[in-house]
Amino acid sequence: MDFLSLLSPMFYVLVTCGVLIGVIFGAIPGMTATMAVAVCLPLTYSLGLENALALLLGLYVGGISGGLVPAILINIPGTPSSITTTFDGYPMAQKGEGERALKISIVASLFGGLFSALVLYFFAPVLADFAIKFSYIEKFLIIFFALTVIASLSKNMLVGIFSGVLGVFLSLIGTYDISDGGNGEPRLMFEFMEPYLEEGFSLLPVLIGLFGLASILEDAEKGARRESGESKIELNKGKPFSFRVFRGQLGNLIRSSSIGTFVGILPGVGGSAASVLAYTQEKNFSKEPEKLGKGAPEGLVASESANNGLTGGALIPLLSLGIPGDSTTAVLIGAFTLQGIQVGPLFIGENLDTWNVMMFGLLIANLLMFAIMFFAIKYVARVVLVPKHILYPIIVMMCVVGAYAINYGIMFDVWTLLIFGIFGYVAQKIGIELAPLIIGFILGSSAEIYFVKSLESFGTLSIFFTKSPIALVLWLLILASVAFSVFMALKAKRSRAVEAAAHCPHQAES
Repeated sequence: MDFLSLLSPMFYVLVTCGVLIGVIFGAIPGMTATMAVAVCLPLTYSLGLENALALLLGLYVGGISGGLVPAILINIPGTPSSITTTFDGYPMAQKGEGERALKISIVASLFGGLFSALVLYFFAPVLADFAIKFSYIEKFLIIFFALTVIASLSKNMLVGIFSGVLGVFLSLIGTYDISDGGNGEPRLMFEFMEPYLEEGFSLLPVLIGLFGLASILEDAEKGARRESGESKIELNKGKPFSFRVFRGQLGNLIRSSSIGTFVGILPGVGGSAASVLAYTQEKNFSKEPEKLGKGAPEGLVASESANNGLTGGALIPLLSLGIPGDSTTAVLIGAFTLQGIQVGPLFIGENLDTWNVMMFGLLIANLLMFAIMFFAIKYVARVVLVPKHILYPIIVMMCVVGAYAINYGIMFDVWTLLIFGIFGYVAQKIGIELAPLIIGFILGSSAEIYFVKSLESFGTLSIFFTKSPIALVLWLLILASVAFSVFMALKAKRSRAVEAAAHCPHQAES
């Protein structure tokens, strides 16, 4: 417990503020945990690592949990993983049981968050110890595996692959450093760009632009006023909340939290898949499956415990392998970059105090999330009514100031923020997907370095297939990931074809 001596009162203040701000971001439709972390990331550059992690972990946990508020009260999931919370939460709110539904979901979220933190604490060090044995070849294959999950992360496989390749291309802009096996010459840019892009685009302004500014621009197009906020839901006219509702739900809690944690470990699968899978399993195991979707508490338990199970699960590949599993954990890499720490197999062993601080921060963040949301739910529920025309100018100001301050006053970082903010807005209009793009951007340069270093060491491409049993296992995982992506793409295509065929007779009649 020596690490506790590193924690100041500011640590607890920051984790509390992080949870509160994260809940606000998660509770306002259109604003996500990823956006909360990206916007507040620049604030951490002047903080020590421990305090920075306190703020970001609070934002992460609060942002994921806050999505349940609009899902239950106005039938709009605050985060993609809250989609199944709407199935039973909104019917309960319509019956006057809004407060009961919210509190059931909050307790389930706490269980899922603590369960996944426990798995993270015991599983990540084991995986990291195993990964220390990796050579350049295994490191390249790990990153290659992470890049293959881009396809399954995407709504459209081909668009997702294109977005990922575009991200890799953007990551390679800059001087090809001699220490990385290059020639020391600028590449992939015009001559007038060389003074600004000698080291490529800075990661943090890119993240803030794509996930902060682009989201604001997209939402501003729809109009700052939100009609859904006008609908009034009575929080407590029906059956009151009681912890007795969890009697007989332990199996549901453990199963759903396990599903959420496991899905979180798999890069690129996503939170919505976790909650849908947990909800489906609960329906399969339920004695009265016909009640789910009509205001059943067990549906909320399944959805929200799986939802928050993702938080610890997604941190496992990030901290032990250096692989961001989704856009939020990709943004978290920026925090470590800002503090000069590289996540990966050596991170836990070389930063044991930081690791313990992270685990303690994750525990405190989950407990604070429960306290803030459970005991002040009537006030938290009002967050869905906060006017965006008041909120967004403040956020834009934070983005600009943060981008300028990240590298101690480089104006080009503000231009980078603006360029990628507009690019992110336009990209979504034309179908380019941001999550695959940013994962490609983060992993692209590392993939190149490990590939070149492998060839420098062994001189032949065949070494990627014959070096070690670990490499063969990684190739099997890569092939399985590609096969899964192709299967899901074909399944989606068949579903669209069936829907189109079902609509044809109606069109013919009309």
